[in-house]
Amino acid sequence: MNDILIGKGESQVTLLSRYGNRHGLIAGATGTGKTISLLLMAEGFSRMGVPVFMVDVKGDVAGIAMPGTPSPKIAERVTQIGIDGYTNEASPVVFWDLYGKSGHPVRATISEIGPTLLGRILELNDIQEGVLDVVFKVADDQGLLLLDLADLRALLSFVADNQKEISTHYGLVSGASIGAIQRAMLSLDRDGGNLFFGEPALELTDLMRTDVSGRGVINVLAADQLVMKPNLYSSFLLWLLSELFENLPEVGDLEKPKLVFFFDEAHLLFNDAPASLKQRVEQVVRLIRSKGVGVYFCSQFPDDLPPEVLGQMGNRVQHALRAFTPRDQKAVRTAAETFASNKNLDVQTAISQLGVGEALVSMMLDKGIPAPVQRAIICPPRCRMGAITPEERLAVRNRSPVGPKYDTAINRESAYEKLTQRAATAAAPSPAPASGGGAAGATRSGGTAPAAHEEPGVMSKIGDIVMGTGRRQGLLEAMAKSTMRSVGSRVGQQILRGVMGNIFGKR
Repeated sequence: MNDILIGKGESQVTLLSRYGNRHGLIAGATGTGKTISLLLMAEGFSRMGVPVFMVDVKGDVAGIAMPGTPSPKIAERVTQIGIDGYTNEASPVVFWDLYGKSGHPVRATISEIGPTLLGRILELNDIQEGVLDVVFKVADDQGLLLLDLADLRALLSFVADNQKEISTHYGLVSGASIGAIQRAMLSLDRDGGNLFFGEPALELTDLMRTDVSGRGVINVLAADQLVMKPNLYSSFLLWLLSELFENLPEVGDLEKPKLVFFFDEAHLLFNDAPASLKQRVEQVVRLIRSKGVGVYFCSQFPDDLPPEVLGQMGNRVQHALRAFTPRDQKAVRTAAETFASNKNLDVQTAISQLGVGEALVSMMLDKGIPAPVQRAIICPPRCRMGAITPEERLAVRNRSPVGPKYDTAINRESAYEKLTQRAATAAAPSPAPASGGGAAGATRSGGTAPAAHEEPGVMSKIGDIVMGTGRRQGLLEAMAKSTMRSVGSRVGQQILRGVMGNIFGKR
């Protein structure tokens, strides 16, 4: 099967496989059926042999790993739309989780994330991000691997201890900025960031698998806890997109995509994002199509996406929007204006009247032309439309082919170990030099020359007279005090020179 049947309006609406990499948008208010459309597309791409990466924010996407349950309502809709060969079935799934609880751990190294995204995760200001840039540059120049938070913490301490020298070579590094970064890291550590940063790092090839029957594996990221940390959530997904963009070869337009990426709660990616980051997202979305990757954003409102990104979305599924507020009314107008017009349909009115399981749909036609928008009944997915039990999740995880590779963390030598070793070496006492240079310290026959402490009586008394004891002032101390009292006069200066000459045996 090379196409995905989305639904039926005036006619059947199909997503053509060769335009699957032209990106898409699934929008609509809560409870209007966005998740159903998401499941439908994901299992459709899987059946045509395309791997999928998707995010499970509410826990109901995981049902794609289990077959659905037949019901009269679903059978009626299948007949109404005219779906051939519909059967309830599961899709091949691998579960992932940044925290390692509901799936295999997903890890990335500090170096892979880079200072820009890490600065956003830590919620740093511009000055603090500049200091973080310096820290990464120092790591490169010193040959120090930054793999986990312990490495970054050790390097920050190193920069703080050598602040003056580093500021001279790389630019001003303030202690206040270092302290702010360290405090932000404590908060990230408390939120579970220490589980994300480390090794073995995720390899992109493990997201692009097919099973033995040739179906694309659907990678489901458990994000019910992760979405509560918006900066970490959006930065991780943007990093993943950037890694795909930078590492995959140019392939142009294929008969079907190499990977399809679903980004749920897309507004989190753009909220409070600096202009440079938005520009990076726009660049990746625009160019990653040529790498054979399709990106599908899911959000409540179309205008959650910047216009530059929204303009790249060729395949659209718009579920109902309720125009209760001025914000909602504006979103309805925006959604209506982004569709290819249909003279038989008042789009702005229809958006507010759609029922659950209905949507306004426009897909790419031959030659890349957007089809006129249709009001369509959406096809039911073949999987379970709901959550799965912990036992079912565990069974899927246990038969996963990537479990042995990622379930156990690795801690190899990196910045923390090297800097700790340097500090220990610097703190170790230097060995005392051999006294007497050899010949003076030993006789020719190998015996040891008599030491001064073997005659403690005379030497001890002389030392007490000259240097003094704890109770009695010594000759040297008395003469020094007397001399310093008269040091301001010419006579005093002559006495001082005479005394110091006598002490050191000089004239």
